[in-house]
Amino acid sequence: MSDEQQAEAEQVDEEVESGIQDGDFVRLAYTVRTIEDGDVVDTTDKEVAEEAEIDVEGYEFEPRVVIVGAGHVFPEVDDALIGAEAGDEGTVEIPAVDAFGEYDEDEVRTVSANKIDEDDRYPGAQVTIDGEQGRLETIIGGRARVNFNHPLAGEDLEYEYEVLELVDDREEQASGLLGMYLQQAPEVWIQTDEVEEEQVVESDDEDEDAEPETETVTVEKDTLYIEATPQMTMNQQWMFSKQQIAQDIMQRLDIDRVIVQETIEGGMGGMGGLGGMMGGAGGADIEEAIEDVDIDADELAAELDADEE
Repeated sequence: MSDEQQAEAEQVDEEVESGIQDGDFVRLAYTVRTIEDGDVVDTTDKEVAEEAEIDVEGYEFEPRVVIVGAGHVFPEVDDALIGAEAGDEGTVEIPAVDAFGEYDEDEVRTVSANKIDEDDRYPGAQVTIDGEQGRLETIIGGRARVNFNHPLAGEDLEYEYEVLELVDDREEQASGLLGMYLQQAPEVWIQTDEVEEEQVVESDDEDEDAEPETETVTVEKDTLYIEATPQMTMNQQWMFSKQQIAQDIMQRLDIDRVIVQETIEGGMGGMGGLGGMMGGAGGADIEEAIEDVDIDADELAAELDADEE
């Protein structure tokens, strides 16, 4: 390689390294459409969703924090982001094979109608058969035709994006990751806590069977606190994968531990349920009930002594 070619190669490397790299957190605004019909598949823009007549109830439309190279976006988008800068915009085409797969005729199968709940026996219903999710196309007599292809199988996609900023703050990074996993971003904060823990210390005892000696030491741990919302605690992704989500956050953000806090507020009205559990007896009724019970201590002691004999 000539000196001129080497200089050009080094310049290219410097340009790439000066932009976004694998592992960087970036905030993206994006809209994904099918190329053939222009149908909106996903978007961070509420106006775009409303124009596409997408149900926006209960969904947060805002730019997403993603980690480049972590599989949070399509590989083609990851490639486009490498070397990009905040403020850059672009459009990437995603072939069907890299999006939701090619359409497979063999995935349209006939099954017994008995495997489908009676309430779901209509064309277009989303059904689960033997653990597979599909869409009911037709049902005649005791047989049903179910399409197990992804609804977007065979569709080439267009991914339009804008890089809003690089996210360096760890609390914002944690909030972004939780938002990606749970479709919502609960309140989070990071603080350094002093924690007591047991540590094994070296012993002069040469006996291999001797119990290891430990001592209590105070160590500092970076802790991510998450203020859980009722929606978060009922989120299926969180209920079934909270351990994996916490481990991923700790590894990516160099956090020592995660603490989830749940706040339950309310006054004395929260005690109302006890009345129903106790047959409707309130405080005064309980006192009256106790007074109505005739208990003779001497008779009770005599009965206990007789039982022991």
